[in-house]
Amino acid sequence: MTAMAHEPLTQDQEEVLLEGFLALDTPEGFRAELIEGEIVVTPPPDGDHEDYIGLIVSQVIRRSRTDMQFSGNKGLKLKSGGGCPKNHVIPDGTFAPTELRLYRGAESWMPCDGVAMVAEVTSTKPQADREAKRRCYARGGIPLYLLIDRKASSVTLFSYPEKDDYRQLCTRPFGKSIALPEPFAFDLETSDFL
Repeated sequence: MTAMAHEPLTQDQEEVLLEGFLALDTPEGFRAELIEGEIVVTPPPDGDHEDYIGLIVSQVIRRSRTDMQFSGNKGLKLKSGGGCPKNHVIPDGTFAPTELRLYRGAESWMPCDGVAMVAEVTSTKPQADREAKRRCYARGGIPLYLLIDRKASSVTLFSYPEKDDYRQLCTRPFGKSIALPEPFAFDLETSDFL
């Protein structure tokens, strides 16, 4: 099936694309996502990528005002835009208040209702993290999107989702802290990111 990225897909094309995506059998450790009508397959992350995620998770667990659950490979179904099928994205990190028990009993691909924050660390396709995934998370109404941009050596917190984007962003270079609002309510330290 060929359709230009700027051309909306017909309903039949959307169904074929979604069925093909859901039937993918990716090699162990690889992730397949459906982002704005494009199937994106990424290899297992490198050690630095996982170190950044670990540094974030340990701070969230220790310092958040609200107890948080974490998943590093939870599939989220998000609203689509531009005539594409529903986005199916696997954030590097998904945080939700523990009291909601969002992950218990959830299907492989779950709605994003109740997710407090998602995090991405740039890797093989940094533009997808900077742009397409940001739009997907905003469309899904996820309140906070934390982007660790390794090439730019910066951390950006996107907040206040509205339609296809976030209305507010705050960027700090590695080494400077960045304030995470409620329900986290602490300053995320990034000095160990250097």
